[in-house]
Amino acid sequence: MTETSLPHAEFAFPGPLRDSLIASILSGRKTTTTSLLVEYAVEGEELPAVGRRQSVIDSTERPIAVIETVQVDQAQLDQVTLTHVIDEGEGHATVAQWRADHERFWHSEEMRSYLGDPTFTVRNETVVILERFRLIS
Repeated sequence: MTETSLPHAEFAFPGPLRDSLIASILSGRKTTTTSLLVEYAVEGEELPAVGRRQSVIDSTERPIAVIETVQVDQAQLDQVTLTHVIDEGEGHATVAQWRADHERFWHSEEMRSYLGDPTFTVRNETVVILERFRLIS
């Protein structure tokens, strides 16, 4: 499979956050990511599986890299570990700091619009998908 024929991995929405996350992937700092379970329902997409390869798409819709999923877990939001948080490569030193930043993103107008729910709110019991990946190319 070529980069263009692989399913796409899009981190955040196009813009500065996506560009920053991609830079962290390319540098090797980012090896995990967190998604809301509900996002997969919105997309009609299957949950990630170990061995899945994806083409990382930048803010201009160009393939930049290929990643391979090496671990997938489902957990409640309040069960996300510090190891996962640190491996997201965004510079968070605590789970509380990570959660506050992620809640701002998940509660943003852009995310609520994407989910089709203008009042969407995460709670401790919100199910998240914790994915670990490795950079292939």
